Amino acid sequence: MTDESGDGQLEARLAEQEAFEPSDDFIEQANVADESIYEEFEEEWPECWTRAADLLDWDEEYTEILDDSEGPFYEWFADGTLNASYNCVDRHVEAGDKNRVAIKWEGEHGNTRTYTYQDLYREVNEFAAALRDLGVEEDDVVTMYMPMVPELPIAMLACARIGAPHSVVFAGFSAEALATRMNAAESRYLITCDGYYRRGDPLDHQAKANEGLSSVDHGVDATVVVDRLGDDGFGHDLKGNQHDWDDLLADFQGDRVDPVERNAEDMLFLMYTSGTTGKPKGVKHTTGGYLAYTAWTSHAVLDLEPEDTYWCSADIGWITGHSYIVYGPLALGTTTVMYEGTPDYPDRGRLWELVEKYAVDVFYTAPTAIRAFMKWGPEYPESYDLSTLRLLGTVGEPINPRAWKWYYKHIGGEECPIVDTWWQTETGGMMVSTLPGIGTMKPGSAGPPLPGIDARVVDTDGEEVDAGQAGYLTVQRPWPGMLRTLYRNDERFIDEYWDEYSDPDEGEWVYFPEDGAKIDDDGYITILGRVDDVVNVSGHRLGTMEIESAIVGVDGVAEAAVVGGDHDIKGEAVYAYVILEDGYDGTEETRDRIIEGVEDAIGPIARPEEVTFTPELPKTRSGKIMRRLLEEIANGEELGDTTTLRNPDVVSDIQEQASGD
Repeated sequence: MTDESGDGQLEARLAEQEAFEPSDDFIEQANVADESIYEEFEEEWPECWTRAADLLDWDEEYTEILDDSEGPFYEWFADGTLNASYNCVDRHVEAGDKNRVAIKWEGEHGNTRTYTYQDLYREVNEFAAALRDLGVEEDDVVTMYMPMVPELPIAMLACARIGAPHSVVFAGFSAEALATRMNAAESRYLITCDGYYRRGDPLDHQAKANEGLSSVDHGVDATVVVDRLGDDGFGHDLKGNQHDWDDLLADFQGDRVDPVERNAEDMLFLMYTSGTTGKPKGVKHTTGGYLAYTAWTSHAVLDLEPEDTYWCSADIGWITGHSYIVYGPLALGTTTVMYEGTPDYPDRGRLWELVEKYAVDVFYTAPTAIRAFMKWGPEYPESYDLSTLRLLGTVGEPINPRAWKWYYKHIGGEECPIVDTWWQTETGGMMVSTLPGIGTMKPGSAGPPLPGIDARVVDTDGEEVDAGQAGYLTVQRPWPGMLRTLYRNDERFIDEYWDEYSDPDEGEWVYFPEDGAKIDDDGYITILGRVDDVVNVSGHRLGTMEIESAIVGVDGVAEAAVVGGDHDIKGEAVYAYVILEDGYDGTEETRDRIIEGVEDAIGPIARPEEVTFTPELPKTRSGKIMRRLLEEIANGEELGDTTTLRNPDVVSDIQEQASGD
């Protein structure tokens, strides 16, 4: 429809519609389209997970699927051996697919690089040989502090090839964060780069890396530096134990390294994530179960085929990039797209330009990005041909129904199913989502647990809640992609994830991800946010996610963040910070509509005490809203550390708006 009245009718229909079905055409081609898979996985558990393991090539076939004798230290396929690098690279070359594209990389300025599986095989082998020459041995932890450049997945796969676990540190993290992670892992090797581009400007990354290295307690044996900036570089000299990436590869041109046979339970990588104590947690993922699980979820949920061009817009510095840019897609022999830059540089149509350019089939992004797309307006995606898209996905946080429907209409053209996926760094891969060839989609609800996943919503006593009631999300059985422990800290592993609802005396171990959720009559789970993301108004605990969804459901609202602030009478009150779509003003009328929308959706108890309009919200470099700062603004307190924000200047602007200055 192109006329205004038609568009209005379409918007009205979408707004009222609460469930969506995949098209017959999608179902016909889907990797998983038989709903009996749920029953089969239940009846055959844990043997059902051989379906995931069978997606891989094993050096030594496993004979035991699950060893649960030492729960929660579960082991999967423990007597089998394999190599992750071989599974992601070599076997595709050997199968005759050497000329299929493995990685399509686009730099911020439009420069591109394409790696076939044969190219990837050559460079992974050469860098593996270089690492060995530098002294890296099996089980040495190699740290990578790199932006979105192709050398990052090459280095990851080279480490996997020689049995050296990698620890990727997000490039946006500080020098101190790098040093903390290298110290915790006792890592003596670093792969980094001279710099990278952000919004057209070169950033000096090597200076930050060198600063971090100076605080590594045990010293560093070798550092490899990728020359990303060329003539735009900052002129850093390499020190005695620092090596240029290209020079190293030239020294080992044509070398081949046999993939090391690794036990399924050997560590593939460490990923450090934030913890409640303030000390990062080293999440340990292993070779067999993790790789099998990411391959299976890429196949079943993302519907990936080797012929696909697939784009996950995350950063490899996060678990989403590990699982669904590198290991899952490459294990399946798919073409994976990497992009260095931001969604709005040089203009707000950049992502859709790349979808058109590379004829992307499957696109996986975050609700934060989708809300930004909504704010910018549909004219940007409408300027490009997005007809190649077959499936859309969301990851990282719950998506509200309005953003879901915008994504469905303006990006997917009402033809692409959307998989709204819930999972964590610790789970390794997706846990709750519809299967796109089977499930009815309900905007705002992630969906049922995946086949084989026993996820339940329980109350404080561990009893399952009734449909429509809120509670705590738990996972009652192990799964192959799960973390095995926290690096060198088994006690914290149990305390953080298993204590709350487990009964060790009965051999019962229940995983508690610390997310609130509710479940409906169809078994669909809606994630309400972290259990500590609540506002306690007059004794009523209100989930911030639920209030934020109500606000974003108001016409003209692009994004919202809600926090609790001190209140003399209520104890705590709701404070809302709101970004409006282009063309809408922060008038009293708009403020009243927001308050009315919250009261209609939740009730007067959730009525915002204040609504502050702002062009931006304070976010970390990974896109998470830093609610702590918003709470401090609400309470008129002195602001804490803002160094981890990607937009620190916005905080003072919000303070001025909140105070009415």
